[in-house]
Amino acid sequence: MIRHIVFFSVPEGGDIEAVRNGLSILTGIPHATRLEIGMCQKSDHFDQSVDLVVYGEFEDEAALEAYRAHPLYKESIDRVRPLRELRIAADYHVASAVTERVG
Repeated sequence: MIRHIVFFSVPEGGDIEAVRNGLSILTGIPHATRLEIGMCQKSDHFDQSVDLVVYGEFEDEAALEAYRAHPLYKESIDRVRPLRELRIAADYHVASAVTERVG
């Protein structure tokens, strides 16, 4: 399984609801086994720059690539890109993730 996590920020005075609505388009793409759009709680003690998070789980690389190739993905990008500031994405294989203390 692959976890796909993307962080977004919205410029001060920007329309966070419009970004959230634009990201919600992604939930219509059938290739994820789980897809969530979350509003950041801003509870981190070091950084408060993230406003929204996209969290997805995919069976494999093919499912993730099919998700990215879906027309709704482009529609979401077209709506969100002009409204957002920061975008940071990370994908990782769950099987290779560290799940206990090392060293």
